[in-house]
Amino acid sequence: MMDAAPDPNAQPAYDEAWFASRATAGVRRLKAYDPGHDLVALRERFGELALVELGSNENPYGASPAARGAILDELHALHRYPDPRGGVLKRALAEKHGVDACRIVLGNGSHELLMQLAQVFAGPGDEVVFSQFGFAVFALATQAAGASACVVPALGVDDPMPLGHDLDAIAAAITPATKLVYVANPNNPTGTWFARERFARFMAAVPPDVIVVMDEAYAEMADAAAQTDARPLLEQHANLVITRTFSKGYALAGMRVGYAMAAPELVAVMERVRESFNVNGPALAACAAALGDEAHLAWSCERNAEQRVALSEALRSRGLRVPPSQTNFVLVELGERTSKIEAALLERGVVLRPMRGYGLPTYSRITIGTRDENRRLLAALDEVLA
Repeated sequence: MMDAAPDPNAQPAYDEAWFASRATAGVRRLKAYDPGHDLVALRERFGELALVELGSNENPYGASPAARGAILDELHALHRYPDPRGGVLKRALAEKHGVDACRIVLGNGSHELLMQLAQVFAGPGDEVVFSQFGFAVFALATQAAGASACVVPALGVDDPMPLGHDLDAIAAAITPATKLVYVANPNNPTGTWFARERFARFMAAVPPDVIVVMDEAYAEMADAAAQTDARPLLEQHANLVITRTFSKGYALAGMRVGYAMAAPELVAVMERVRESFNVNGPALAACAAALGDEAHLAWSCERNAEQRVALSEALRSRGLRVPPSQTNFVLVELGERTSKIEAALLERGVVLRPMRGYGLPTYSRITIGTRDENRRLLAALDEVLA
């Protein structure tokens, strides 16, 4: 029997594969950003007070009271659109960083800006260079833009900065096809960093027509901030972009605000793709107020640094490998039992961030919690390891 002819009037199967086949080439191959565990479901299961959330690199000390007050003051204007230019926040940032406001572009988190930089400056046939174990969004942005990724091997586990960026190798990997380079200082998920002098040498080696994006999401939390801060290099290199966020040091992750600092001409091109009203009114007000409360930022970062040292020492005393970190998290090597240990901790209400997606299946990332949260983590870990 002959097969029946296809029905020209039949409706297609509108499944995910069907829609994916109509997406751009970069999106067809793309996997969505993995946020980790379903924290909303876990909070419902354990209760917010019983759950120890150490998987998302959040600042447990909370936002500045000035920021919270600014949000409340803004609630009367929810029927109004926010300032499309974010002028007040830009001026506050310009004063904070000693740059002109025309050097600043705002984003719905630095995630949005990292994605847009690839959208604007890379595409099919172009190459984007970044380090192995670099921030996951670097790879997502490259693929979504349809560009090719050149992933440079990270430093070895026996290096003084294990698993960190090899800046010399990154510079050597740049080719005539390279349009964009992503680096992070300090880096997520490794916590590693490099000094400004090394980065200055790196920038001198990068061709001026290649844009270098420096992600400084954890800059406020670095003890060596003066040595790692790339801002002084902005005047020397028109091809340098620095991205930062209010999610970490300022503890405003729920507001979703990031910003980039770059040459005014580069910012002008970025503004062409920035979504209108991409930062909401309460967020603009909260971030501007947070910038003015330097005492709260310093207090919060000091507590983080104290607990980072204490937690790192406690983990090492249990025979675990913990590379150095300048962030609000540590990377810990748990070995072949990593998945089982993570699952057992989760059953006890302790959330870590699995690193399998980063190619580090024997490691977990642990956010630095408060002293009480870290004690609860260690108690649960002792039970599991026993």
